[in-house]
Amino acid sequence: MTNPYANTKATKLIIDRINDLSHRKSQVEIATEAGFVNANMMSLLKAGKNKIPLDRVPALAKALEVDPAYLMRLALDQAVGVTAAQAITEIFGTPVTENERRWLIELREASDGTDPRLTGRTRTALRAIFGK
Repeated sequence: MTNPYANTKATKLIIDRINDLSHRKSQVEIATEAGFVNANMMSLLKAGKNKIPLDRVPALAKALEVDPAYLMRLALDQAVGVTAAQAITEIFGTPVTENERRWLIELREASDGTDPRLTGRTRTALRAIFGK
């Protein structure tokens, strides 16, 4: 398989972010900011030829202007596969993005810190926000 990571969420995110940032940064600039020695690395990641190196996630997230916890979740899926990534997050906990932290803060404020249970009704209401 020449492009084993082409259809992963991580690859799709990288493509989208490079396109979104193209008016301000080139792929070479993004690669440099992420600490890649080979400036062609962004092309390899976009094509799905390479997986995201886990040690580059923080710098790559900063260069792509995405939350590092979100990018780490996607990179883990690429690195070890979805099932193993789920096992890792089950043991160590799910990396929480800054946006998710904000939701949690708002939930705590809205509930006056009462630790509300997720009921069928509240789950339905929450999913409705996202059109599900």
